[in-house]
Amino acid sequence: MPMPRFERRALAAMIVLALTVDSTQAAIAQTGATNAPAENDAFYCEERKLGYWFYCTKPKPAPKTEAAAPAPVPDAVTRMDAITAELRELKARAILEPTPANVTAYIRFQREQLDRASLFADVWQRAIWQDPDLDYTLQRPVSTLAKRQWQGSRASERNGVMAGLSARYGLFYFFAQSCGACEVMSPIVRSVTSNWGITVRAISTDGGPSRHFPNYIVETNQRSKMGLEPKVTPAVVLWDALKGRPIPIGYGVMSADELQDRIYLLTQKEAGHDY
Repeated sequence: MPMPRFERRALAAMIVLALTVDSTQAAIAQTGATNAPAENDAFYCEERKLGYWFYCTKPKPAPKTEAAAPAPVPDAVTRMDAITAELRELKARAILEPTPANVTAYIRFQREQLDRASLFADVWQRAIWQDPDLDYTLQRPVSTLAKRQWQGSRASERNGVMAGLSARYGLFYFFAQSCGACEVMSPIVRSVTSNWGITVRAISTDGGPSRHFPNYIVETNQRSKMGLEPKVTPAVVLWDALKGRPIPIGYGVMSADELQDRIYLLTQKEAGHDY
């Protein structure tokens, strides 16, 4: 009995499939390939035209391109210098070529920098408010109320020092009869030394008398021995009897408060510790 047509077609398709599988296994066995057919496989690439679905020639990987290095960020000093240079350039251009465009450009750029400076000042002030270690006004107040309180406390401390000063220190006062400033300074020195019981020795540099210091003596090279300016009067020098050394307090006219403040600082505070 003859085989029906559809069975013949099915049988033919199975035979073709078997031949295809056998050919593929043979090609793999010969080349050792597991993922793709060989480059010169005529059956796949030429006869059956399967290059559309398979790589007949393995493509080369695209070359790796190195990522472009990021541009270096200029440091803050360089940026600040650039702003300063641009501001100067815009200003010079506006002055030398005062066109509306040049003047406007300078004003705008200057305003930007003023805004930046204002922001900096604002952040600076806020940082000081929030960190007592940064607030210098806690040591030296500037507001009226706080300054008055600080000055009162400082005066009390200074007066305590002045009260015990005479146990260790004496005072030399150099004056001249012909010195107009000495007429102003002499009663101040007299008042301060009398108030605190400090021994004072008045020395006349020109031999003339002083109505405030009747027991004066005439100078015999004392200033040179103390390393003082020989021609400047009035001059006030504190003598440290414990160490046997002079401590120049100052020259010219001083108020009583200033004289006492200087004596207090020079005897009680090391340089740099009061600021």
